[in-house]
Amino acid sequence: MLAGVLAGVLAFPGCTTERSAPGAAASPQQAPSPTRSTSPAPTRAGVPSAPGIPRSTRPARARSAPAAPASEPVRLGTWRVGARPLPLRPDGFGEVQPTPRRLRVRRLATRDLLPPPTDGRFHATVGPVTPQVRRRMGEAWSAGCPVTLRDLRYLTLSFRGFDGGEHTGELVVAAGVADDVVQVFRRLHDAGFPIEEMRLPGTADLEAPPTGDGNNTAAYVCRATRGASTFSAHAYGLAIDVNPFVNPYRRGDLVLPELAGAYLDRTWRRPGMILPGGVVTRAFADVGWTWGGDFRSLSDLMHFSANGR
Repeated sequence: MLAGVLAGVLAFPGCTTERSAPGAAASPQQAPSPTRSTSPAPTRAGVPSAPGIPRSTRPARARSAPAAPASEPVRLGTWRVGARPLPLRPDGFGEVQPTPRRLRVRRLATRDLLPPPTDGRFHATVGPVTPQVRRRMGEAWSAGCPVTLRDLRYLTLSFRGFDGGEHTGELVVAAGVADDVVQVFRRLHDAGFPIEEMRLPGTADLEAPPTGDGNNTAAYVCRATRGASTFSAHAYGLAIDVNPFVNPYRRGDLVLPELAGAYLDRTWRRPGMILPGGVVTRAFADVGWTWGGDFRSLSDLMHFSANGR
């Protein structure tokens, strides 16, 4: 799980049409010459109606969020992410509070920071961390981090939003796992698994007060493991947190994001949730990554790592 998880959980505040955008992002077309792109993969038919849950393993009694009729557009919620700082606990996290009604079945629109794909197919690029990308990372990386910028890669990846649209996200990961990460997100895209946003965490995220409502999928942040002096897997570019609000972290009385308690009920299956045996856990397992949902001492449902940490 990312820094604090970045003042509430990994790179929050999240993205809605009401949130101000961070600094301008370099579009995939502007990537330097070493950048390579993957060829689009055709989308697969017959995607399960509940993303991340194979038809053969969905229990009959599991509760599901109501599905919109096929002939009607998805009804999106409204929420201004990052607008309401929470009172602080003695440990520096925000006060854990009940999930607001409008976020109990979370479906917020994705605001595009990079040009979205126009053909409905998966696209990805893998390139170096350019000076422009480095500036946008801000204090998420420094010279004291355990890996150099040369050891990292900047990825752009297609994803499907909770709004049903096609979008382009970005991650910074270790060079050695870049191709595996592309493979994973290709599978999630082709399965129709929704992601709310995927942007680089920066200084503003690290310094923001906890609001407990972010939902940014992100990877690289240079920080220590919670409660320890060693660097986390995120500091090596070897971990990714996926849809953190709908896949929260829990240890004792601490829930992160702090407003995500409604999503601790994993029998109520809603879009974007990561479930045992679902498409997300299978995709990461197939490239050798482990899931924080299997940790013994805590539950970190958003978290996947290449080194088991």
